[in-house]
Amino acid sequence: MLFKTTLLASATLALLATMVEAHSWADCVDWRFNDPNKPSYAENAGKCVGWARQYPVNSGVRFGGLDSASPNRHYQQDPKDFTPCSDGVHGREPGAIETRQTPISKAYGGRFGAMASVKAGDQMCIRWPAKNHAVASEKDRGVFINMPPTVLTKDPNQSQFTSMNIAKLPYKNCNQISGDTDHTPCGGCFTVPADRAPGTYVVQWRWELNDDEWYTSCWDLQVTGNATTTGNSTATPTPSLSGSTSIFAELAED
Repeated sequence: MLFKTTLLASATLALLATMVEAHSWADCVDWRFNDPNKPSYAENAGKCVGWARQYPVNSGVRFGGLDSASPNRHYQQDPKDFTPCSDGVHGREPGAIETRQTPISKAYGGRFGAMASVKAGDQMCIRWPAKNHAVASEKDRGVFINMPPTVLTKDPNQSQFTSMNIAKLPYKNCNQISGDTDHTPCGGCFTVPADRAPGTYVVQWRWELNDDEWYTSCWDLQVTGNATTTGNSTATPTPSLSGSTSIFAELAED
């Protein structure tokens, strides 16, 4: 009996530790809704057509499970240097490599997901797993989308990225999975600035969990033209899940 009790206690502690240590990342950086009038980040409600750098699309790991993979996708920055994109070495929690590759296309295709491609002025939607943090007891500090105004030859440092912010999204904009706050899908949409010239840009997803506790994902974005001049804009109002499909009624921006 003592052995069983000890085993149960150990398993419970392990589960709690997993819940506490689970942190998020950008799972899909170009999520397309099946029905824009009914936006949802659930698996059967859309499809992903663009991923972060070196994202293992054929890993066989379920949505929200890559924090247990090796290398994992969740990367926590170290305040000592705030390396902006995971290099697999730096960080309080080093993650998979998401630094700029040469050529850039090396990070996409084959076992990796495709590079995102849009027109300036278009809307893009991003999806991420809740990882037990889209709960009422935690403050929603938001997700920051950072993108330089011009095409660069190397990734910016974090101070530069921060000055290039183009959007802030609510983290807890989620579709509830009953009894599973870990793998619950969340997401948000932003508009690519209309003044971005054609070219390949770096974009950063940056989430603040606690004071100075930041997690990032980085990807390359091909801007192929301007939607407002071609008349083919796919931009629509940013969808909010603050109605019946969200986990909590207060899922709004700060």
